[in-house]
Amino acid sequence: MLDQDVINLKPKSMFGVRHVQTVMLLLAMMICYGMRVNMSMAIVAMTDTSQDHYFDWSMQTQGVILSSFFWGYVVLLVPAGELAARFGGRLLVSLAVIINSVISLLLPLCAYYGGWQLVCGCRIVQGLSQGFLTPSVYNLIGKWAPIEEKSRMGSMINAGAHLGIAFQLIVSGFIAGSWGWPAIFYVNGALGIIWLVAYSILGSDSPQKSKFISKEERLYVQTSLGHVGEEKKKLKTPWKAIFTSIPFISLIILHSGQNWGYYTLMTEMPSYMNKILNVDIKANGVMSAVPYLAVYILSFPFGYISDYLPNHKILSVTATRKLSSSIGHYGPAIALIVLSYVPAGNITLAVAVLTIVVGLNVGHITGVMMVHLDMGPNFVATLFGISNMLSNIVSILATLAAGFMLQDETNPSDWKKVFYTTSAIYVVTNTLFLVFGTSEIQTWNYPPQETEINDTGKYLFTLILPL
Repeated sequence: MLDQDVINLKPKSMFGVRHVQTVMLLLAMMICYGMRVNMSMAIVAMTDTSQDHYFDWSMQTQGVILSSFFWGYVVLLVPAGELAARFGGRLLVSLAVIINSVISLLLPLCAYYGGWQLVCGCRIVQGLSQGFLTPSVYNLIGKWAPIEEKSRMGSMINAGAHLGIAFQLIVSGFIAGSWGWPAIFYVNGALGIIWLVAYSILGSDSPQKSKFISKEERLYVQTSLGHVGEEKKKLKTPWKAIFTSIPFISLIILHSGQNWGYYTLMTEMPSYMNKILNVDIKANGVMSAVPYLAVYILSFPFGYISDYLPNHKILSVTATRKLSSSIGHYGPAIALIVLSYVPAGNITLAVAVLTIVVGLNVGHITGVMMVHLDMGPNFVATLFGISNMLSNIVSILATLAAGFMLQDETNPSDWKKVFYTTSAIYVVTNTLFLVFGTSEIQTWNYPPQETEINDTGKYLFTLILPL
């Protein structure tokens, strides 16, 4: 059973201000990840030679445009974690959304008058600003999610990224067909501005700063997290301890393996469907979205189970996270091998297997992503910034490696190389985490002067350390 004192403090209301924050952050992830992938669909219409006004961009130029977002993205991930800890996540999440929205509204004009060079500049700026997004979101999850609800709230927010990708893939083709490709960017920009207006009213850095939260709910969240009273001052980041922590290094490796597989699939799936399955562009968008919808749907039961198992002492937090990561890595690894032997042109079977491959990546939401919060709650934004930066560098390498292996995109044998390599990386990286990883709070999470753990700290250790 859970600690009775915390159970008694839980508000009777089914929907509180912490849930409003969850919904707003989910929408922020949806909007930003939608803008992250909108160019992948828009560029098809922008370079369509059957249109009166099209851009005569070579495949190499298109590749530069599509990758330019990530050039900017990896730059600010670590500084963003530090900035979120210092200034609060609300400001930085808002900046990420508004900068992306304004750039999205301006991008069609930039394309017409500045060519592909200015489009690349726009995408780099969008990438730079989105570097603030995820570390800041994790900072806010650490402030708003009670220990007993952490996996559910975290998985729901993270699933917003997959839902945003799915919706963008589905609607972009239809928007471009009805109103032209510029409308893709106008819709994204308008949605971001609407979100910002709502979040400026409803959003808050923490329960302590919220204008709308009840005293009952504030006390429940603060007691669960050990934040009763004044907010703690910014702690000095223990850089050396973090970078020499074997559990954290194993987490970076796990995160990198997941990114290798996920981004390989995200960037190459439309080409696979077009070249091997012969699927047209509109159907391609819908079919490519199905696996990401699967991730979103599965995030709800996975989040609930990942809270239920440790809360009811069935498994330790570490065992729960490792179970999730194993499902999210070993499952896709096996499915990719199966996909290698699906006959070319068998659309139904291929899409079904791809849905399993991507859908099982839900395990990383309740595995990889939650371990940052488990092992170093005081430095979660910085930890995620480091991990996300390094793993996104790996994702760029994965895209380049896939291009190198795919000498002929119509040759199933070349696709087998991509699938086998990705499968092996899934297996190796997760196995290393199973051996060296943990969700125990690390000693460097606490200031050096803390020689004793108070009652709240003991409570947190009881919840988090494996029995």
